[in-house]
Amino acid sequence: MSGPREDGAVDVERDRYRYLAEVTESLTQSLDTGTAADQLARLVVPRLADWATVTVLAGDGAPGSSARAHRDPERLVDVDTYLAGRITAPRDTEAVAMVMHSGEPVHLRGIEPDLGPESLPEGPVRAAWERLDPRSSLFVPLQARGTAFGVLSLVRCGDRPPAGPDDVALAVEVARRGALALDNARLYGRQLRVAETLQHSLLTPPSQPPGLQVAVRYRPAVSQDLVGGDWYDAFDRPDGATVLVIGDVAGHGVEAAAAMAQLRSAVRTLAYDSPDGPAGTLDRVDRVLAGLHVGTLATALVGHLLPRADGAPGSLLRWSSAGHLPPLVLGTDDRVRLLETPPERLLGADELAVRSDHETVLCPGETLVLVTDGLVEVGRRGIDEGLAAAADALSGLAALSPDALCDRLLTRVLPERTDDDVAVLAVRVLGA
Repeated sequence: MSGPREDGAVDVERDRYRYLAEVTESLTQSLDTGTAADQLARLVVPRLADWATVTVLAGDGAPGSSARAHRDPERLVDVDTYLAGRITAPRDTEAVAMVMHSGEPVHLRGIEPDLGPESLPEGPVRAAWERLDPRSSLFVPLQARGTAFGVLSLVRCGDRPPAGPDDVALAVEVARRGALALDNARLYGRQLRVAETLQHSLLTPPSQPPGLQVAVRYRPAVSQDLVGGDWYDAFDRPDGATVLVIGDVAGHGVEAAAAMAQLRSAVRTLAYDSPDGPAGTLDRVDRVLAGLHVGTLATALVGHLLPRADGAPGSLLRWSSAGHLPPLVLGTDDRVRLLETPPERLLGADELAVRSDHETVLCPGETLVLVTDGLVEVGRRGIDEGLAAAADALSGLAALSPDALCDRLLTRVLPERTDDDVAVLAVRVLGA
């Protein structure tokens, strides 16, 4: 039969495992470095410290980040005042250097309550230090995959005794789990920066042919999925047609951005000097994707804007859609019409079939608007509901320039944070 001491030890171990499980679960909720650092700082107070800071060093082009927490939220102002105003902290600097070099924790069991002016200026900074009343510090490395990239600093204040061996061991385990989450967030952030840089480098300014005003917008998502494979394009062909393209590659991240680069290049090259119409271009792209085993699946819409054959004002729009959203046309009377056509297969689909061209006339003053599904499916709307919302948002914008129209459309439809990236291409047909 177990005694009280054994039962107490079991309870302590159970509590430790529960705490570590909470740390792990909390830190895996975010792939943002700043958010993860802030969460780690909050998790260690008050259990391991009265006040904690998390410092993640910059590297490989990734921005550094820091976070802090205090068991008493009202003391955070003092923490911020001290951290921003201290001149030097020789012992802290030496301890951090030792931690980063050795990968082992460093424990300062005593901190002088009255630091000299070489470490702490007089005035608000010293007053904040005195109110914080730090008495001991434990510096624990944040390291993952064999590299130390930050430090978890745990400060105990007032009458609280320095950390004992069990607390030091627990702090090391918490830092190990925190470091893995932070490193995953750092790696994810780098991947997303690469994807976004690639995406923006490919989304070049559109041409501005005579008789047309062209505006484009691209807004990356800011959720964990972030950058995807949305793209737009607008360029002139030697025969005088203006080619308009909008598309969306399946997937997110670097892979989607790279696939978008291949597909955008293929569409642009095959559409530039070919006598084919939009449907013919999409057919040729399909053959290229199949023949080269690219394995990309995407929606796309290719349109040609041409002078009207009878010489009348306006432009002829000829377009073909590979499973993409239908074009919207904003009239001079602020009414919006949807150019719906029978659905046709996506680019890269295994089943091949003949694609169709469609035609309509755009009168002077009318604006053609092409969008990707991030605009219409925001808030988990269905496509029909989302298209109706986009049409409502466009209504009343006919007097604006295409640039201002794009901005107003995004403001009206999208929240500040979106789960998908969005591309918009707007073309105004000018008068004769």
